[in-house]
Amino acid sequence: MRPALPCLVLCALAPAATATELDHRLDEQAVALRPDVVAWRRDLHQHPELGNREFRTAAKVADHLRELGLEVETGVAHTGVVAVLRGGKPGPRLALRADMDALPVTEQVDLPFRSVAKAEYRGEQVGVMHACGHDAHTAILMGAASALAAVREDLPGTVVFIFQPAEEGPPEGEEGGAALMLKEGVFRKHQPQAIIGLHVFSTLHAGEVGVRGGPTMAESGRFRIVLRGVQTHGAKPWAGIDPVVVGAQLVMNLQTVVSRRINTVESPAVVTVGAFRAGNRHNIIPAEAELLGTLRTFDEETRQAVVAEITRIAEHTAQAAGASAEVVFERQTNVNRNDEALTRRLQPALARAVGERNAKLMPLQTVAEDFGYFAAEVPGFFFFVGSTPADQDPRKAPANHSPFYFVDEQALDTGLRAMLHAAAEYLAGPAAP
Repeated sequence: MRPALPCLVLCALAPAATATELDHRLDEQAVALRPDVVAWRRDLHQHPELGNREFRTAAKVADHLRELGLEVETGVAHTGVVAVLRGGKPGPRLALRADMDALPVTEQVDLPFRSVAKAEYRGEQVGVMHACGHDAHTAILMGAASALAAVREDLPGTVVFIFQPAEEGPPEGEEGGAALMLKEGVFRKHQPQAIIGLHVFSTLHAGEVGVRGGPTMAESGRFRIVLRGVQTHGAKPWAGIDPVVVGAQLVMNLQTVVSRRINTVESPAVVTVGAFRAGNRHNIIPAEAELLGTLRTFDEETRQAVVAEITRIAEHTAQAAGASAEVVFERQTNVNRNDEALTRRLQPALARAVGERNAKLMPLQTVAEDFGYFAAEVPGFFFFVGSTPADQDPRKAPANHSPFYFVDEQALDTGLRAMLHAAAEYLAGPAAP
């Protein structure tokens, strides 16, 4: 991942604005809440849970929201939590979202609250870690709910807090994430007019935020290729058809999809094979091999071209060896797009929260986020919060999803202030009819 571009000149996008009294009060709440937010995040980090299995996390969130006197609904899209805060003044309806799930990663960071959790994933026992920072997102939104509830009498409009499960994807054979929350009617019921989300990110220093209008994060899809050969003894390879050799050739051949077949000057794309599984014994050539991978694109035409190329290469590579290939694709997220008008409106609020020098313009990100499903329904504003310590080069810091990924806790302060300022800015505007 590349580092963020130089500081965004926000004054060119919107007239200067002074902080409102509500901003000041929310800032005071953020300072007072810091010990709680840090404690929540550390607790969640030590007890991570995989997608659609966030039972402990959801219970902790729901208990907190009930203590604030909010209207709370649980069990949304399996383990999601939704809460409503009605302000004391008329105004718009805004949704704020955080994701709660962790990853099947064994933590390698030496922390007093490091995760030692384990779970079953794809039939294997794995370590579980908040390697993408969703523990920080959940703690920040819990803090935002506390801060906004503390000023509810002077708060215009309604805030819907969405704590989403399974952003990293549900277990095989299950539905989940933002798509399932929408399918179950979370927006039909609460009718937000806009939604705001954030993500801690290794390519920015703690204390910084980054944002861009329009396409921001890639569409994500995954593929599964099953290669079928003929099983034989390892001492007599000529008596069978070796899917392991075919798979090895296929992994290399797939590298040409992006390097030779897609015009990445016009539209970026990524094809990655992440898993190659075959056999279970040293002297038996198996009958099948399986490849799992991901593809990332920013428009539908490029996606269709990538899908066609992967399919063609897989089938022809297998055919050349006398084997066969079955190729299956699954769309996981769509392109995450920030509404241009909403972005222009809320960017100055981020600058007020963190200072203009710390507000960055982000390049396109080939990582993906299913927040894009929400942003396809109503105007969305999604921003990044730096998580790398000030004395470390973000270009060399362990990235999100690494077992060494580390969140500087200043990111919690920055994320909370930025979320509150953006929310206050939106709520101060007119309510849509």
